[in-house]
Amino acid sequence: MTSNAGDDKAWPSSARFATTQWSTVLSARDGQGSELREAWENLCRAYWAPLYAFVRREGYCPADAQDLTQEFVTRLLERDYLSRLEHQQGRFRSFLLTFLKNFLSEQRGRAKAQKRGGGQSIISFDQMAEEHQPELAAPNQLSPEQAYEQRWAETVMTRSLERLEAEYAAAGQTALFDLLKDLHPRDPTGPSQAQIGERLGISEAAVKSAAQRMRRRHREMVRAEIAPLVSQPGEIEEEMRYLREVLERTGGSLS
Repeated sequence: MTSNAGDDKAWPSSARFATTQWSTVLSARDGQGSELREAWENLCRAYWAPLYAFVRREGYCPADAQDLTQEFVTRLLERDYLSRLEHQQGRFRSFLLTFLKNFLSEQRGRAKAQKRGGGQSIISFDQMAEEHQPELAAPNQLSPEQAYEQRWAETVMTRSLERLEAEYAAAGQTALFDLLKDLHPRDPTGPSQAQIGERLGISEAAVKSAAQRMRRRHREMVRAEIAPLVSQPGEIEEEMRYLREVLERTGGSLS
């Protein structure tokens, strides 16, 4: 790492993502062929974990929760639920949870289907691999709604951090990203900014500036995850505040 690391030109661009409210949802509703599948898979990847967490907290075993989650996301298209989004206002997160509750209500009292999900796997269960998560192994600690919200918040943070990591890697700043991603100035057990500077060959002031720049860019990435799934621009900030609240309740934070 050279000493020009504090130069803005050496850092990933701070240009904001261009986003269209509910663009992902509307693509899933209106798209055709590969466009439809790509948009739908993106939605499933973003929301499979929160949906699965809710179903598990409702008392279903892992295998049944996987089957029910798979069937639910399949039925969203089969029953044309997404066509109801045309005049829908609000957050896709809330819209989806309402439909999931209705879906589970329909399932209760019915004989278990021979094979849920129509035999088609939209998302690989191996890719999701949610059951190893400690919070899902203790169903009584959170309500279904709280589990859904927690997994939604964690998913937003994970996806945004992955986008940030890719951006730093493209700019040749992988080492910097790895050292700064878990930097907490008030954590006495972690490396100090001076120690990080020594490892990178830059000043402590440059490290401080780098950390501030990374936090700012990460917030932009978080907004980029949230913006396409609200119906009005003003709801982005509301959703950001709600994300902070959920993270604070679960011991996390949005820097």
